[in-house]
Order: sequence, then C-alpha cells, then structure tokens
Amino acid sequence: MPRLIRNTLISIRDLIAAAGPFVLLALLLLVGAYFLLDPAPPKRVVLATGPEQSDYAEFGKRYAAELKRYGIDVVLKPTEGSSENRRLLRDRAQSVDLGFVRGGSSDATRAADEEKSGVPLVSLGSLYLEPVWLFYRSEAAKRLNREATLMQLAQLRGWRVNVGARGSGVTGLIGKLLHANGVERDSLQSSRLEQTPAVMALLAGEIDALVMTAAPESLMVQMLLQTPGVKLFEFAQADAYARRLPFLSAVMLPRGVVDLARDLPTHDLPLVATTTTLVAREGTHPALLQLFVQAAHNIHGGTGWLARAGQFPSPQNTELPLAKEAERYYRTGPPLLQRYLPFWLANPIDRMWVVLVSIIAVLIPLARVVPPLYEFRIRSRVFRWYRQLREIEDALQAKSASPADLLDEVNKLDAKAQHVAVPLSYADQLYDLRSHIQLVRERLSSATGPKP
Repeated sequence: MPRLIRNTLISIRDLIAAAGPFVLLALLLLVGAYFLLDPAPPKRVVLATGPEQSDYAEFGKRYAAELKRYGIDVVLKPTEGSSENRRLLRDRAQSVDLGFVRGGSSDATRAADEEKSGVPLVSLGSLYLEPVWLFYRSEAAKRLNREATLMQLAQLRGWRVNVGARGSGVTGLIGKLLHANGVERDSLQSSRLEQTPAVMALLAGEIDALVMTAAPESLMVQMLLQTPGVKLFEFAQADAYARRLPFLSAVMLPRGVVDLARDLPTHDLPLVATTTTLVAREGTHPALLQLFVQAAHNIHGGTGWLARAGQFPSPQNTELPLAKEAERYYRTGPPLLQRYLPFWLANPIDRMWVVLVSIIAVLIPLARVVPPLYEFRIRSRVFRWYRQLREIEDALQAKSASPADLLDEVNKLDAKAQHVAVPLSYADQLYDLRSHIQLVRERLSSATGPKP
C-alpha cells in the first residue's frame, strides 16, 4: 500500500477513535428522543364510514387511496352512519380511530353523557355540505293542493315517512326539524329503513316520503331528482332554519345543475344542509391527523353542486374542538419540509426539531474536546519514543551501560521510528524525533571512540 494512502487511512482511524464517543453519545440521544416522541405514525388506522354505496363509504375509499401513498393502511369499517360513528369513537372498547360525523345528528343529552364517560374527540374540520333531502311522491301530495306540492313540514302529519336507519343520524336531525315546526314525531307513520330499501319503497308507493342526508353527488340523490312522480321538498324558510338551528346552513341548488340539457331543476331550490366533519379520537397520532387533513384538501377542495373551489375542508361549523394539527394546517398549510422532502424523512424532522436543536446545543460544547483529543493521539505516537531516548541518555550519563550497547538500542529505536506514520500536518514532529535520535547516536559514537 502506498505510504501516502496508509498515512491517510491512519489519520482517518485516529479521527474516528477521537470522535467515536462523541458520535455515539449523539446517536444515543437521537435514538432516545425518537422513541420518546414516537414521530412515526402507525401503519394501520380504522376509519368508520357508513352504509354500503353511501357517500361516506365512497369517500372512505378515497381516503384509503390517498394514505396508501404514505404506506398507511386505512381499514374501512362500515356502519349505519353518523350516530354510530360517534358512538364507536367514544367507546374505549372499540378500535376505531376516525370517522365521519354529521352536524346535528346526535341527541344532546346522550352526547353529553358520552362525553363525560367516553374518549374525548377532536375535529379535523368540515368536509362538505350534506343537504337534507326530503323526497316525496306527488301522488301523496295531491290531497294537499292542486299543485300536489308539500309546502311545510307540518303537512307531513299522518304520512308514511322513512326517517332513516338506526345509527344513521338522520332520525335525530329530522326530529329537530319537526320539533321546530311544532310537529310531534309520533304524528308520522315513521319507518327506519336503510337508504336503498327506503328508496325502493318510495318508488313502489309503500311509503309517501323519505328523509336522507347525503352529498349532492350521491347516486341515489341524482336518481331521485330525475325520477318522474317524485318531488323534492323546498325549504322556503331555509334562512330561518339556519338561524334557529346553528348546525344548519341555508344553501341553494342551482337551476340546471342536475341536467343542463333538460333544465333540471327548472328553478333554484332552497335547501338546508348540515356539515359533515372528520372526527378523530384525541389521542390519535399527530402525523396521522396531518395526513388526513391533507387528504381532505385533495378530496374535498374542488367545486361541487353547492360548494365553491377551496371552500372545504374548513375549520368552520365544527361542533367539536379543532385538533391542533388541523388548526396548524388551516393556518399555515402543509409542514414546510413536507413540501420539499418525502414524508418518511420530513415527518421525523418536523416532529423532533425542537429536540434536535436541544441536542445540538448540548453537543456543541462537547465537540470542542474532539480536536485536542485527536491531536493528543497523533502526538503520542511520536512522543512515546522520547521516553526510551531519554532513558538511553540517562544510562550514558550514569555509565550504567556500555556506549556500544546503548548505540545498538538507539539503532533499534531509529528503525522503529522509520515505521511511524503520522498525517502530513504532524510530519515535523516525526522529523524532530528522528533528528534527536541522530543527535544521541552521535554522542554515543563519540563516547565509544574510534574503532581499532
């Protein structure tokens, strides 16, 4: 091996030996901080959605596809809807992490009891508007007026109305609307069918009306809007409902939005709508919440029948406190590092930067020990031979050994010094050693005298 390469390798070895304890300490601190802060989110999360073919189920599939890009497996748990989702999230025995919850879908007394005994919940923001769709058969409304039009909710007394399946949250919502109109729910011949059976029953004439809440893009909604003999109740008092019931918003279904060619609907339809929010358990991993909020932006951020581009997701109209990670996203957008680095790298840095700064602040003073320690290791490789050289000089002065024997020792010492390797920046000290060895050799040579 060339001497230059050998000297370089030796220099690197000494540098590693000098800085090794310092690097090991830094690694131990980083590993300890990593396990303490747990910056990596779990690889599996359970999302409570809704009935099959519902908008909750369809949106759940989109969230699963979005988070799959980050290596997160989103397990979709079908439920009856909003009320069941809220109950599952509150229940400590259930392994549900997030779920879709509709505003106004819970009973106030029961929600208060669940809040006291169950898992605290946080909101990730409003996702989209869900209008209250009250579809009714025009045949059933013929006895009301010539136009066969349902004008007020009070006119539903005695009708066969499907008020939503148990756990869907629709029952609690329509109950509040009826109560605001002074209508007792017992005055209706109510049924609790799921969405698809209820639509089939309406088309078959087995019921007079059905209430459902769903996104306008729902296939069931679009089908009923275009079905002859089926009408949609217009909330002419939409603004009043929004004032009386804070979880409702007054919205307008624009003319022609269903079918421009056939001009459906033929005029703007006033409706009331609830806001669906994405709800999580309070202890859910922060990085996971951040990913879900970003996914919500990609899924719900476009235009719709009722929403403008960029209107959702939103921190507004949430009945639950907003999660800190969601609040951070709505205030500043995605974390800065995630805009330029892959998630697996940006997330640990983003979660640990405070600890990293603290560790650096501790290690910087300790790092000052490394250069002197490295210098000591290099110099000791040269200086250790000076002790043997000094012993030879002392023996010469004390005449405890013959000059010839001491000269042999000096020659052996010089041979060893020939093989000492040091970095070029310390070569002067090696040459000083060799010159001092030569000086002692000359003294010994003069002491032995000329050979006969």
